[in-house]
Amino acid sequence: MLIVVVVCGCKERKAIDNPKPAVYYWRTTFGLNDVERQFLHDYKVGKMYVRYFDVVVDSKSHELRPNATITFNDSVPAGIEVIPTIFIVNECVNHNIDTIAQLLVDRVLQMNETHDIAGVKELQIDCDWTAKTQDAYFAFLEHVRQLLAEKGMRLSATIRLHQLSMKAPPVDYGVLMMYNTGDLKNSKQRNPILDKRDVEPYLKYLADYSLPLCAAYPNFGWQLLFTGDKFRDILYSEDLSDTTLYQPVGNGKYVVVSSIDLPNYLSSNSTYTYLNAGDTVMVVKPDASTLVQVHDALSHERPGINDQVIIYHLNNSSINNYKPGDYEKIFNP
Repeated sequence: MLIVVVVCGCKERKAIDNPKPAVYYWRTTFGLNDVERQFLHDYKVGKMYVRYFDVVVDSKSHELRPNATITFNDSVPAGIEVIPTIFIVNECVNHNIDTIAQLLVDRVLQMNETHDIAGVKELQIDCDWTAKTQDAYFAFLEHVRQLLAEKGMRLSATIRLHQLSMKAPPVDYGVLMMYNTGDLKNSKQRNPILDKRDVEPYLKYLADYSLPLCAAYPNFGWQLLFTGDKFRDILYSEDLSDTTLYQPVGNGKYVVVSSIDLPNYLSSNSTYTYLNAGDTVMVVKPDASTLVQVHDALSHERPGINDQVIIYHLNNSSINNYKPGDYEKIFNP
């Protein structure tokens, strides 16, 4: 009897554990309106990656500290798993970040207890590390992962496109962030949130990337403020239909016709963004067809990466940027 042995040269990549439709929640106050709750229901969202706080370097003491901690004014809908997510500014990695591993884990556990968030099985760290900060950041992750393991919890981390060519971090799985792929400061550049042409050079790294991966896609837009070709700021929820302040000039571009000082509500300090007559505001957001093309390109290079899709982020205005049929295509593996 002839026995034929077939050897497959392809590398099997593990899927992430217990994949479910998911969203990021990236606001400083937790509260859901009817539109957001309906979105969670319609797409059977099973996980919410909730930003608990940022870690920054204090401008005076130069020590690491938490910033913009979330306040819970509402409860998480029943049946949805919460994954606390911590954003760490890359600058922090150069300030003995490993010394805060225990403090960070303890703070997350305390927030879970204080706000009656039960059943937390995982923590996620978000940091745009570089080759220079990689060693210190990975040592920090290893320490955090060990502390979580003692509590029966997992650790995940965000992965940006440029990090696919680097060593994988020591975590249980990664979330490939399919947004902020371009240069928002370049007024002449293509869509900085997501453009397939910016993604294509990195696709070759997907098949052999050693971590289990899922993907996160954007549903948000930006209002980018420029003086001439110089980037100034990102505006938030400005009413660009107010013709006393803005004049549309086509292709999502507006000219400021009256100078105004806008308070920066997202800053921890009392700061303002100054709009001068003659400045321009550019509205950018990826169209639905771009999301679908990128989604399908990732699936082609790495089957299973879209078994769990995370939408960034759960917000009333962002939800309305796309139609139900668009979301169905994105959530579809």
